Amino acid sequence: MIEILLSRDEGKTLEFKEDLSSPRQVVRSVVAFANTAGGTIVVGIRDRTKAVVGVSDALAQEERLASVLADCIQPQLIPDIQIHSWRDRELLVIVVPHSVGPYYVKAEGADNGVYVRLGSTNRRAGPETLAELRRLAGNVAFDELPRPDVDSEAVDFRAASEFLSARGRSAGRTTYRTLGLLADYHGRTVPTNGALLLFGRTRREWFPDAVIRCARFAGTDRTRFLDQAEIVEHLPRAVDNVLVFIERHTLQRAEIGRLHRKTNPEYPTAVIREAATNSVVHADYSSSGTSTQVAVFDDRIEFTNPGGLPFGLTLPAAMAGVSKLRNRVIGRTFRELGLIEQWGSGIGRMLAECSRHGLRVPRFEEVGAHFRVTVFNEVVAKAVISAWQAKLGDHLRETGAVSTKDAAKLWRTSDRTARARLRSLVDKGILAELGTGPRDPHKKYVLRTPDAAPALI
Repeated sequence: MIEILLSRDEGKTLEFKEDLSSPRQVVRSVVAFANTAGGTIVVGIRDRTKAVVGVSDALAQEERLASVLADCIQPQLIPDIQIHSWRDRELLVIVVPHSVGPYYVKAEGADNGVYVRLGSTNRRAGPETLAELRRLAGNVAFDELPRPDVDSEAVDFRAASEFLSARGRSAGRTTYRTLGLLADYHGRTVPTNGALLLFGRTRREWFPDAVIRCARFAGTDRTRFLDQAEIVEHLPRAVDNVLVFIERHTLQRAEIGRLHRKTNPEYPTAVIREAATNSVVHADYSSSGTSTQVAVFDDRIEFTNPGGLPFGLTLPAAMAGVSKLRNRVIGRTFRELGLIEQWGSGIGRMLAECSRHGLRVPRFEEVGAHFRVTVFNEVVAKAVISAWQAKLGDHLRETGAVSTKDAAKLWRTSDRTARARLRSLVDKGILAELGTGPRDPHKKYVLRTPDAAPALI
């Protein structure tokens, strides 16, 4: 377990602490992990070098930490605190589950003591984030909230009916209630935030940032605009308009067959549609001052929407097909209109399509409080693996780790050559070093992530 943790970098679900000299920081980290997506804190490791220094009197430290967490966090939270040995050192491993809170530091109060995880840092939750956590506790999505201050005429239900009819679906109050476009509020039937976002006649009056900003840049950075557009149409139609903008600013490749000439887009249409749809469906419309952006460069397209992954969801889980809707009304309506298929299958389809076209694997990442999907137009050739890399891959699949001496014996070469080869794989991000410091004679190497394995196959 320790070697797996050491092979990773600090991030949304992992933090290293050298010691417990600052228990307040540990308390904040536990609160942030619980509120965001769960996580693990390892005490006894220097966070920058990942040198394993261990903790003294681990049992006493465990008891002290358990008391601090019980006294300082509300509502009551009981993380799993374990003592692990690694060589001649002991470590404390704090496993924090994600739970519906919001949890907060008792001394700082329910409004100011709520923390969330943003990358590898803990951030105090602002009013919008705090509101989202409280909605999560009430099992209510932002787009499900009723809007008693808005007249039903503000929603273009005629357009909603046309979209539904085109798919052979019935339209009317019953359907609108089922989808969540209408809700009851103190005996009245009123539109929801979802109805305004999807079919609002003047959506920007209530949600000024609920637009899609598209831009074509010259080259591979944001230095110079070539073209830009703001898409403000009803959300079900907005995705098509994003595709039109992208098609206008990307190439068509000609493929000459025996009898016919076939024109292929620079990017697979299915991939672009999926990325654009995900940006619309999963955007955080409760946040202000930021909007969904589509940036077209010479070598890639970036789809960036406000809001990271929904609370409780990690990137590995999303990559594995786990889905958690932030916007239930928008999601249900898009599915009813045939704009999305099975929940959680979008990323898998994008990966499969890019692989089928021989394109570089798309990148999925949380960038601050945003989520970004980057699609590349680079056609990749299958990597050529040397004999020594193949041998190392077999060895790591069997044992999980390798030392310099093991590698030298495996390759029948000198320690110096083995060390240089291992170092090159560390620099490429394929391997990670495990040890008590840079001069540790017993240092071992492991795969940094499961995604690194193909580079050694």
